[in-house]
Amino acid sequence: MPNVKSAIKRVTVSEKKAVANKSKKTAIRSTIKKAKANVAAGENVEATLKATQKAVDQAAAKGHMSKNAASRMKSRLAKAAKADK
Repeated sequence: MPNVKSAIKRVTVSEKKAVANKSKKTAIRSTIKKAKANVAAGENVEATLKATQKAVDQAAAKGHMSKNAASRMKSRLAKAAKADK
């Protein structure tokens, strides 16, 4: 455990941020998972795809996933949606 006041604060702040980041990453993953399921089932594909792409873009902008990973995910979802048409 740190002894300096600023170091103690950094520990508490980093723990809080880690919890927040974990919940955001989990939400992104679940959104992508739901989108894949909807595309496979052919239900509400356009709206789901649009919402998922927006969520992925926002996650990339906030730094929760890299830009390349976001682009790759959007491309794969669009490809799957196009193949199911």
